[in-house]
Amino acid sequence: MTEVQWSDGAPIYRQLKERVVAMMLDGELKPGDALPSVRQVAADYQLNPITVSRAYQELVDEALVEKRRGLGMYMTEGAAEKLLASERERFLTEEWPLVLERITRLGLNLEQLVTADPNKAGTR
Repeated sequence: MTEVQWSDGAPIYRQLKERVVAMMLDGELKPGDALPSVRQVAADYQLNPITVSRAYQELVDEALVEKRRGLGMYMTEGAAEKLLASERERFLTEEWPLVLERITRLGLNLEQLVTADPNKAGTR
């Protein structure tokens, strides 16, 4: 795992879970890959092992990771596809309506959105 900055806005176990989910979606973890051990993550990030276990257990509960007794936790087949489908659904139902509302409020049209240069955002 890479450097992580913990936020006060959400429980650490949830932030850790989201980091593992991002690794799955980004292809850093592939089906069959082992997750770092609970002890290793706890030591690397100075976390309580119970916090790491809770994050991993949520991944198990969602069938994104499987426990292999004596071996550790492994990403399941189809986890990335399942995550992508749920993240798309969440974006469309929770985030997109707010983005669309803002686009409408600002009077932006499709051409402006498509041709906007993200490198010039915030400059005039």
